[in-house]
Amino acid sequence: MSLQVVTANRLDDGLAVFMTADEGWSTDIRQAICAGDAEQAEALLARANTQKQQITVVGPYLIDVANEDGVLVPIKYREILRTLGPSVRPDLGYQAG
Repeated sequence: MSLQVVTANRLDDGLAVFMTADEGWSTDIRQAICAGDAEQAEALLARANTQKQQITVVGPYLIDVANEDGVLVPIKYREILRTLGPSVRPDLGYQAG
């Protein structure tokens, strides 16, 4: 099994966010809490699917990540795009700022 983190969309602005160790949410995947096995991953997902979390985010799910030189990076292209923002408008999203 690869490493996994929980991602979702923040309700107030729709941005992709990642669950942090304190059960908060960050737009920076480098701050995400990472699961190393299936049991840890399911526990993280359960923590993300509570009623308390549903006030902040929608649609949490697990994604595969790789640890490249100590930095978590998504493996699938879809998730790479979610961490960068819109690909058709480089003046928008995370890459703009």
